This record gives sequence, structure tokens and C-alpha cells, in this order.
Amino acid sequence: MKQLFLVLLLIPCLAGAQTNYQLPPQEILELADVSAPPARVISPSNTWLALAERPLYKSLEELAEEEVRLAGLRINPANFGPARQNYYTGLKLLRIDGMKELSISGIPTGIRMQSLSFSPKENYCSFVENQSGKLNAWIINLQSGKASMVFEGLNAVLGASYFWASDESAIYVRSTGQKGNLPSKKELPKGPAVQEATGSKAPARTFQDLLRNKQDEARFDYYASCELLKVPVNGGNTMKILPMGIYKRIAFSPDGQYLLTEEIQQPYSYSLTYSSFPSKFNLRKSDGTLIKVFYDRPLQDKIPSNFDAVEAGKRSISWRDDAPSTLIWAEAPDGGDPAKESEYRDEVFQSAAPFDKPMLMCKLKYRFMGMQFGTPNMAVVYDGWWKNRQQRVSFINPSDGQKAPELIFEYSSEDLYAQPGDFHTTKNAWNRDVLYISKNGKHLFLIGEGHSPEGNRPFIDQFELQSKKRNRIWRADGKSTYEQVLRLVDPEKQVSITSIESPNQFPNIYWRNLKSKSAPKQLTNIANPYQKLSGVTKQKISYKRADGVQLSATLYLPEGYSKEKDGRLPMLMEAYPTEYKDDKAAGQVKESPHAFISLYWGSPVYWARRGYAILEDTQFPIVGKGNAEPNDTYIEQLVSDAQAAINAVDSMGVVDPKRCAVMGHSYGGFMTANLLAHSNLFAAGIARSGAYNRTLTPFGFQSEERSYWEATEVYNKMSPFNYAHQIKSPLLLIHGDADNNPGTFTLQSERLFQAIKGNGGISRLVLLPYESHGYVAKENILHMLWEMDTWLENRVKLKK
Repeated sequence: MKQLFLVLLLIPCLAGAQTNYQLPPQEILELADVSAPPARVISPSNTWLALAERPLYKSLEELAEEEVRLAGLRINPANFGPARQNYYTGLKLLRIDGMKELSISGIPTGIRMQSLSFSPKENYCSFVENQSGKLNAWIINLQSGKASMVFEGLNAVLGASYFWASDESAIYVRSTGQKGNLPSKKELPKGPAVQEATGSKAPARTFQDLLRNKQDEARFDYYASCELLKVPVNGGNTMKILPMGIYKRIAFSPDGQYLLTEEIQQPYSYSLTYSSFPSKFNLRKSDGTLIKVFYDRPLQDKIPSNFDAVEAGKRSISWRDDAPSTLIWAEAPDGGDPAKESEYRDEVFQSAAPFDKPMLMCKLKYRFMGMQFGTPNMAVVYDGWWKNRQQRVSFINPSDGQKAPELIFEYSSEDLYAQPGDFHTTKNAWNRDVLYISKNGKHLFLIGEGHSPEGNRPFIDQFELQSKKRNRIWRADGKSTYEQVLRLVDPEKQVSITSIESPNQFPNIYWRNLKSKSAPKQLTNIANPYQKLSGVTKQKISYKRADGVQLSATLYLPEGYSKEKDGRLPMLMEAYPTEYKDDKAAGQVKESPHAFISLYWGSPVYWARRGYAILEDTQFPIVGKGNAEPNDTYIEQLVSDAQAAINAVDSMGVVDPKRCAVMGHSYGGFMTANLLAHSNLFAAGIARSGAYNRTLTPFGFQSEERSYWEATEVYNKMSPFNYAHQIKSPLLLIHGDADNNPGTFTLQSERLFQAIKGNGGISRLVLLPYESHGYVAKENILHMLWEMDTWLENRVKLKK
């Protein structure tokens, strides 16, 4: 105990200095430093199961590798791939029928694998080798188990670095080509960087890692440009399909006869990411020969900031999955501006080869959100509108664009209990996803999460096409386990692959016959890596806010806790505010009470082993009824949410209301700072990677559509920076010093810390080296846990 107090006494002295990495106490370290369970990948035909070993964290050395930040991207300049890429370190392939493992040969020890996939006919498994100097394509023959490298020097800067030919004879690869090297000598600018406002409205959210000058433009061209090559998998000559260019998208038609490319063009923007740069949609023959420019997309710098706003002109251009070579796209009759009156918000068109006769497929009340095809005369179309949170699912006849969509479902995106599920799909002859239609032609199938007041109970429904009635053929019992549908293997025989878990049982994969009353067959047996948590109790609690809004949270209590023996506990509460238009939807249960207690680097549950009561996923709805916007009363509702949660656990007699701490990440960090600025409910707070001055995000944030100039008072009142002088409870601020998330600049935490310090408050600022918005380096994460534990022990548990 004496050593602990010495550490605590030293903390204020460390302000403004760099400290050495520390480890959290043993109770936390035993949970945080475990082996990661393998990732699980089921092949599309449900024949193969891949179990991929992976590290739980990266090393600080990996995070410190050079990266280039351009146009909203973070690029590894050594291998022409995304920086900070996750990878696998080992691979097992098992046939699901019998779970016999394939003996794999030829994969070097210490290899780093990513982008794992199966070929269309599943004769091969493929992956990318992530070397420090290049990315290489590998394939594994699923008959022999032999692995071999088929190409060196992939480019993954703007998307998937490879994809399979439909007949499996070859893979198409994005190749870095023969670029040479960038000049090693830093080039001096030939003049200042200039941007102009021309009088047209061009709102933009606060993006990071943008282009800043001509030198950045040249570097973006260098790293993003690639060639498309066709590489035979069993030997033969490699064929160049596309010359060097900046290809944002590359997609063959289902029959393989045509190629659609989206190619980025100048002029670039210094205020938007590459996704908004001008581009040309080019139609080509399968050998790459240009046929025509299908659409010339301008710079997207004039889209209104409203969430229902979209770009003018063609958008969502793609191939129709059930036709050999037909393009589909959407266009907004209102020009993409929701402020303009329009009977229909979107129209969807199609054009078959030779792509010169656009045909209307349907007119939609709201914005086009996607389409699934079933037959030439039947498809399902999705549209939605953010402002009223409405979503619609309808049947259309793609061959008759004048016929109005036939509504199937209409529901609020906020109403989880009303969500109908997703239509089951299957692969067609072109290996494209299309609606699964029963053999008698009368039914579709729906798979859903099954949100309900008692928790999630996933389901499978049979949907009758003529009557639109649903027949439930299976629902998870939800009594002591949480069972998810991973795959509906055979709707006719009612066979599925599911995942079953409980609070202390890791999610494992099962083969279930839905018609049988016998227990499902277990396919995997992955152990619980968090056995040290097995004595911690978990329960869902429900309570009401002062205005009657129903709320819930998950309460964890330490192993062996007795209210009579141990009395009231200190509490750590974690939350993340969510905006709603419907107060009834705000309190809906969003998860199963029987879900596995899964930890991650930012979890509060570690502290259940340190003698704290934990409130996780504490509901913090911010409701705006009718014409009111949720954020108009953000502060009032935030404090009311917190007060209701504390009252609930106080009434249970398990928590000391004077020893409560609150924590959150990103928007949850923003919440934490506001709670400390506008209430005295908490003994301390921990805010990670938040944004605390909303004037630095002037064109909207989170679910706020209005700009700073449209809602100045709201922005100012919601900014805890403006109330730093009111933050009296100690606030621990943690931030990655390379945060790339829009709005949550590292500067946000630095400035709030300075404001608290300047006003005589108590705070500590911890900047984690090389971390972006989510933390990944083992050294940083373990130190962060030490910082949080020390803060809680000193500021909360020991508080009198």
C-alpha cells in the first residue's frame, strides 16, 4: 500500500514530462495479455472453415513504421498497402463435413497473411502476404494443400489488391508496376498552396490527412496508381489488362465480357478525401480496350450537409447481378438536395450492353439504398430517409419502370423490434449474390437478429411471395444462451450453421437441423480466453429516466460479491450517447443478456476484478420529438441519463453514489467531459479520444446535421471546452497522438487539458505514441490500462 501511495504522489509531478511504460495490476494484466482466439471464415458454399491465428495487439515498433498520409488515406510507402493493416500469423483449413483438417504445405514460417478468400468454385483458398517491402498473392490448392506464391508486388492503396476470375483460371491483380522511386531529396515548393471560395456553398466535414500542395498530389499519384494484370494460377503468360492509372473501382460484368472502371481525375481537392475527387466511369472490353466513357463524375464539393443529401447525377453505379452485362444506377430528381420539393427522391435506371439505352427501373419515395435481384421480373429495392428515420422494402418489376414499387415493409430505423430481417441470398451461375427462391417458386427466406424486450433472439422466417405472410420456422430459445445464424445452408432441408455463446462460453460454431429437436452438432471448441472473469456476475437492469423514458444497462459485480458482507461498491460507468426521434425506441434492448463477456482494449469490465461495480452499454438516449432536434436539449438529457443510471444502482444497494466514475471513448469521451462540466454526479472521469470544442467541427458532427451558423447556441452549449472552468471533478484525458478520425484531432484533448489546468482544475493528459483513433499497440494499451487503474484507485475507490 505504501508503494501505491508513492506512485500516486508522483503523478502530478509527471505533468508535462514523458513517462516510461507501465503495466496494469495483475488482475487486469491476466485479462488484457491473453492469446487472441482465431478468426473464423466460412466459405461461401459452406464447405470450408478457415481458422486464422492473429495477434491480439500490434507492437509499438510496427506502429512506428513510416506511413504517408494523403487524401484521407494512410499508406505504407514500403509495400503500397494501407498502413497499420491487421494480419494473420497462422491458418487452418477444415472441411465442415467431418471437420477434417487439410494438411497445408509451402507457407513460410513467420508469414503475415491478410485478405483471405475462397475462389468461386472453391478449389483454392487465397491470401495476401504482407511483407515489409511488398505485398504478394498466394493460393492454396484445396485438393493437395500445396501453397504457392503467384504474384509479387501488389498495390492495395485504393482497394482489394486481387480478385478471382469467375472460372478460377486466373486472378486479377492490382500491380505496382515499374514506378521507380520518388525523389529522395525533398523538393522545395514552387509557390504557396492556394484554395478559393467562389461564392457557391461547399460545406465539408473536418477530414484529416488531406492533400496540402502539389508535392502531395504527386505523391498521391505515385502511391495510388497501379496496373491491372491477369495472372494464370497454373502457369502461363501474365496479361496486362489496364495500363497505369488511378483506379478507384474495377469490376467485371457478371458474364466477364465487359469491365467497368472508375478512374480518379484532376483537379484534386485540399478539403475533401479522395472519395470526392473527380472520376470517370469507363466501359471497356474484357481485355481492357476502352469502349466509351459512361459517366464523367465531377468533384463532389457542393453536396449539402443534410444527411439526406446525395450527389447530383449518376451514383451507385454497378452491374446487375442477375443479368450478363447490365449496368444499374440511381439519380436524384431533386438534384441531391433534400430541401427541394420532389414527389420522388430517387429514380433507378438500367442499361444493357451496348449501354446506350437507359431504362427506368423504378421511382422511389426516399433515397435508394440498394437492390437484390430474384428473377427478370422480380427484385427487392430498399429506400430510406434520415430525417424521419423511415426505411422501406419493396418489390419491383425491373422490366416495368412505370409500375409503382409494391411495399413489403416500412419501419423506423430506430425501432429495432420492428426490423424484418434480411432476405437470404445464394450464388448464381456468375457467382453473384441473388435472392434465394424456394424450389416451388413460392417463398423467400428472412434471417433476423430478433430484437425483443427479453433480449435478442435471432430467427429464420419463410416469406410467402403471393400473400406476403411470414411463417417462423426457427427462433433461438434465448433462455440461457445467445445463438446467431451464421449461414442458412439449405432452406429446403432447414439446415443452418449457427454460433452459440453464453456469458462464460466463448462463441463456437454449430451445425443445426432446424427440424430436429436434438442438440446441434458442435463444430469448433475454442476455449474462453477470459476464464479469470468466470466468477464475475452479469445482469441486465432496467430503469426509467425522470421523464419516463425506459433505459437499460448491463451490470457486472465482482466475483463472490455479497451486499451484506461487502457493502456498497465504487462504480465505473461506460456509455455512448445516441440520438433518437422516438423516445419509445430509445429504451429498446439492443443485445442478449446471455452474450459472451468479451473484452477488448477499451472495455470497462476489467475493473470488476478490481472490486468495482461496472455499468456497461449504459443507455444514454438524446431524444428530439417532433420538430425538435435531439441536441437542442443535449446537456439536460445527458445529465438526466446519468442521474437515472446512478439512481438505479443506488436503489439496488450495490453502489456508493459518492464513488462513481464515468468513462467513454470518442463521442463517449465528449459525453464524459460534458457530464463533469454540467453535473457533480461523478467523483472522476476518463475521456478518451474525444472532440471537446464543436466550433472545430462546424459543418456537423455525429448525428447533428446543422452547421455551427445554423445552431450556434447548440454548438457552444455542447462544447465542454467552453465550460472547462466548471470541471471540478478530476478528468483523465487520453488520446492517440496520430488520431485520424474526422473531428477528433489530438489537439482537442490538448486544448481541453490546457483550459482545465488554466482554470485550476485537476486533469492529466496522456498522449499515446503513434496511435490513431482506436488503439492497437500492446505497450500503449497496457500503459493506458495502468493510467486508468491508477486514476480510479486514487480518485474514486479511495475517496472518502
